[in-house]
Amino acid sequence: MKSAISILRQCGIQPTPQRIAVVESVLISTAHPTADEILVFARKKCPTVSRATVYNTLNLLVEKRLIGMQAIREGAVVFDPNIQKHHHFIDEDTGDIYDIPWDQFEVRGRKAFEDFEILDVQVIMRGKRRKK
Repeated sequence: MKSAISILRQCGIQPTPQRIAVVESVLISTAHPTADEILVFARKKCPTVSRATVYNTLNLLVEKRLIGMQAIREGAVVFDPNIQKHHHFIDEDTGDIYDIPWDQFEVRGRKAFEDFEILDVQVIMRGKRRKK
């Protein structure tokens, strides 16, 4: 994985301790965190990070397509460091969001949408994860 400093520089952003903390917080996560969750984690690394810095940095990372942003959690936007095509499973008991490999599903019936330009297809499943 690239360092937070190189990611920020790639985006044309001056690396600061606050921005580095935000980038590290979102890129090490596999939990699809909200901006508020990223703020809490980033403040553990850099107590001076502001909410505005978190939102501005996240929006820049989304704009540069280094992370994804989706409204798949009830009432909140989440950030996803996995930018490969994939689907999601949301555990109704815990709220945890799991990445499901893209090739696990085949979407049929695209001919029914010939009048539309489909830019993306994503399956979002909700249920309960079985205990092993």
